Amino acid sequence: MAITMLVGNDVSDAETALLDDVVVRGSVDFNGLPANKAKSGCWEIRFFHHRCVVLIPCVEVAERFAYYGISSNLISYLTGPLGQSTATAAEKRQCLEWSGDASAAFRRFRRRLLFGSISYHYHCLSALRLETLRSRDLGSSSMSAALHSYNSSHCKNDANNLACSPPPFEVIVFFFSLYLVAFAQGGHKPCVQAFGADQFDEEDPEECKAKSSFFNWWYFSMNGGILVAFSVLSYIQENLSWELGFGIPCIAMCLALILFLLGSMTYRFRINSDQRNPFVRIGWVFMKAARNWHAAPTVISIEEEAQQILPYEGFLDKALLTPDGSEDSGNVCSIGDVHDAKAILRLVPIWCSCLGYAVVFSQTSTLFTKQGATMDRHVISGFQIPAASLQALICLSIVLFIRIYDRVLVPIARAITKKPAGISMLQRIGAGIVLSFLAMVIAALTERQRLETAVKYGLVNKPKATIPMSVWWLAPQYLLFGIADAFTMVGLQEFFYDQVPSELKSIGLALYLSIFGIGSFLSGFLISVIKKASSGDGHDSWFSNNLNRAHLDYFYWLLAAVSAATIAAYAYFANHYVYNTKSKV
Repeated sequence: MAITMLVGNDVSDAETALLDDVVVRGSVDFNGLPANKAKSGCWEIRFFHHRCVVLIPCVEVAERFAYYGISSNLISYLTGPLGQSTATAAEKRQCLEWSGDASAAFRRFRRRLLFGSISYHYHCLSALRLETLRSRDLGSSSMSAALHSYNSSHCKNDANNLACSPPPFEVIVFFFSLYLVAFAQGGHKPCVQAFGADQFDEEDPEECKAKSSFFNWWYFSMNGGILVAFSVLSYIQENLSWELGFGIPCIAMCLALILFLLGSMTYRFRINSDQRNPFVRIGWVFMKAARNWHAAPTVISIEEEAQQILPYEGFLDKALLTPDGSEDSGNVCSIGDVHDAKAILRLVPIWCSCLGYAVVFSQTSTLFTKQGATMDRHVISGFQIPAASLQALICLSIVLFIRIYDRVLVPIARAITKKPAGISMLQRIGAGIVLSFLAMVIAALTERQRLETAVKYGLVNKPKATIPMSVWWLAPQYLLFGIADAFTMVGLQEFFYDQVPSELKSIGLALYLSIFGIGSFLSGFLISVIKKASSGDGHDSWFSNNLNRAHLDYFYWLLAAVSAATIAAYAYFANHYVYNTKSKV
């Protein structure tokens, strides 16, 4: 597909104003022509000659449905059909998040570096390519589950009727497909979200207003798909068959791919007016600053001298300097390049301080699920809900709270603070981190109650017995995590999208995703270390396969302490953060 750019230099001011009412500056359509405002972008769902960009959030609904249809109940599949231990399954489940989310930043970096010259249509091509890969990978997962079903039937017909472990080939196929799903997710998530945000014209008042709610409603629609996955697929997997439970997500992704292609002619593709690769441009700032580490600020760059600006503060400002006697003044960095490099560097403390939140949040799909599996899950007589379906409470609270937040809390906060968004992005993130701390305190207290109930009824040495304690005791911690998610996740998405240079919007979203990838990895590492440290001298580890003899409450108190430390570190860095008011200088 060849995409061309129309550039006109001999255009009057009147013609420019007229064009601004018709076309979107800085964007082209599928054919490389200036994007028509009436026929591309924004929210409406129409076809042929009109806009249908709402298809992009619909694709995200299907993608989240497929991904969480696999991952939400993964720990049950690992500890059940695949025969893994609780601690090992938790580590592998969290490594799935690590592989997908942490790879997002690397994939975006590598491909932006290689394909910077065609970056204005890369978002769409990446989303298309990765959705195709995701569909194929989910097919591999369902094939693995079918292999297990076939092998299990032969195992049951064995003359000795002995339980048999899955064959190595089945395990290899399953984990190969699982990590391919994570690999595809690492490319899909930052690309499709940045591509969706690119459909709004920031210079148009109406579209700018619509874009202010984009991340809220994006997360709302995304959690709609997750809610269905938690409610429906976990039940199918545990009560009907695993192959059907993994096959439905595969079909969903195939349909999502078709849906995405339907809107191809109505998408807007952001173009980069600066033909220099942004990574080379920003990397050059760091290189020049390092070279000028010992340079005396007596000879300034040509551009700085012309503009009579002397920003000597900070290490990166030395990229504007040329050492005494140097003839390299033609290669000094521009003030705009230094500004963009500073914008990236300022994100690092916020990124690091949010890792604690990611470590805490990763427990909702692992240890919380194993807790619920030991409790009374009967809703009505004869009907028992799957433990993984409790995660639907997170999505339910997100879906409900985002509407309340967007329609009620934001207008109230806007009237008080006089800010368009009501509260700042960093304040929103911080509120979610505080709520996650409260959720872990409640989780620790609830687990203590569960263990005491097991002792009271003599069930400590009966790991498969149902503890006479309603699973709804877990509801408060799930609901609190959902509200925390609505604050922190949406805030992080908006923050990392807004605070990076315009050419690096998808990199900003990849950085946000990598927080949760690295956080999941750290959580798995923490579980592994604690398991080894707590299982010595013949004692049961905190993550014993018999949860009635384990000490998840100790682990939850440890995570509450981690969350408290996260709050302190985040408050310090957020208080000293200087917002980048312009994404490009």
